[in-house]
Amino acid sequence: MSRKRVLDMGMCAACAFAAEILLPSCGNIESLFSSTDDVFRVRARYWESLQDRAVRCMLCPNECLIAEGTRGRCRTRENRRGVLESLVYSRIVAAHVDPIEKKPLNHFLPGSRAFSIATTGCGLACRFCQNWQISQSRPEDQSAERITKEGLVRRSKESSSTVIAYTYNEPAVQFEYLLESARYARERGLRTVIISSGYINAAPLKELLPHLSAVKIDLKAFRDQFYRNICSGTIAPVKRNLEIVRASGVWLEIVVLVIPTLNDAPQEIREMARWIRTNLGAHTPVHFTRFYPMYLLTNVPPTPVSTLERCREIAVAEGLQYVYVGNVPGHRFENSYCHVCGTLVIRRTSIFSVENRLIGGACPSCGTMIPGVWS
Repeated sequence: MSRKRVLDMGMCAACAFAAEILLPSCGNIESLFSSTDDVFRVRARYWESLQDRAVRCMLCPNECLIAEGTRGRCRTRENRRGVLESLVYSRIVAAHVDPIEKKPLNHFLPGSRAFSIATTGCGLACRFCQNWQISQSRPEDQSAERITKEGLVRRSKESSSTVIAYTYNEPAVQFEYLLESARYARERGLRTVIISSGYINAAPLKELLPHLSAVKIDLKAFRDQFYRNICSGTIAPVKRNLEIVRASGVWLEIVVLVIPTLNDAPQEIREMARWIRTNLGAHTPVHFTRFYPMYLLTNVPPTPVSTLERCREIAVAEGLQYVYVGNVPGHRFENSYCHVCGTLVIRRTSIFSVENRLIGGACPSCGTMIPGVWS
């Protein structure tokens, strides 16, 4: 028996054991769903067959080895008789209309409305997740409605939304629905955006990007140790994907949730800002946002506003042109200022109150084109 065969058998056994821990008292995995739940099942993309009906998911960097009858870490992809299936195709657990500024996207259609949807599941396990009730749960644990791609477009237009946002949990776990519905929506005149951790493999990301209008990625820290200890992931795929999005021409913004003592060291912020400027461009908007105790990280206090302001000062000193302070309503650095003359070009008194002073995407004072998607 080859060494690879032994390793694969061991991994399959570990996956099956983990599944029994994660899915107590469920019995046969195929009994989890009623026949009505089959409408949410589709054959997954990006996986490979292994021996003994095991599969390896290739959607995200976890690349889970999934034994027959068990699921990957995201809880949304299941090996059924040697075929990997998505359990969340059109299985929507949250649907709301939000201002685009809530995402946040500050340089993308200011003041527009986004029909925002989510499924369950995530490839990461961030200890501070604000939407942990859905991101860390199984599909069958949440009430859901089926929204077809046609229904998604119809409801978006009925709500006067010009944008569809895949948000709240990690959009990558619903890849099959995301890809098809985003393509369908774009063909019918709607913009599509994802609010993502950036934790996806390069091939599926590249397939998806032509059907997106903007991407917001959470850069959770600039240390791999943080990703491993706090998020159960690694930073390298996120940095790679930021570069892929930038190279694609799809509009990109970055959010950094600043957590006291964990990712707020000035040297780390400085290195992050330098990397962004060198690899993504000085015009890439970066939002330093305030942390509040949440989920499994309740022993850390809220981020002082002064810390966010210091992060912004460091980033600006390193050459970034559009740096924001977030989760601090009314703060002056929620506004956008021309990077050439300093004129206030977009005023935000809240995410619901936006005054856009741009003229054809340009500064009204000096005529400098402000990077972004304005129409």
